[in-house]
Amino acid sequence: MNTAEADAYLRAKPGAEKDLKAEWEWWRYLVGGKMFAAEFTVGPEHKEPYKGRRLLTLKCDPAWAEALRAEFPDAVYPGFYMDKRNWVSIDLDADVVDGLLMELCDHSYELVFSKLTKKLQREIAAAAGQTSSDF
Repeated sequence: MNTAEADAYLRAKPGAEKDLKAEWEWWRYLVGGKMFAAEFTVGPEHKEPYKGRRLLTLKCDPAWAEALRAEFPDAVYPGFYMDKRNWVSIDLDADVVDGLLMELCDHSYELVFSKLTKKLQREIAAAAGQTSSDF
């Protein structure tokens, strides 16, 4: 999945907003003001395995994150500058199946959306023409 495809997929989520965190040089994807994804390139001053990589960072269930890092050690890393238990960083230039990347994007969105207040969930659902039970 290229950057444009990932961007379109993430922005299509109900209530999703995109902004640039200029001081980090990260494109962030938010729902209800909470980040569920970030896309950025890590500078050369950082250590391996992150150095120079184009990453997509997503929230993830800790057990699944650990399993993914074991299965894809050259593509899935602990979340860069995030809680390493609850976030993963995927190398967008590595060989990761698009279906898995989409599943991880969905999972991250659902984890963050589920923690929003019920009122905010209903507002987002209504704006998207859905009911909160559709998520």
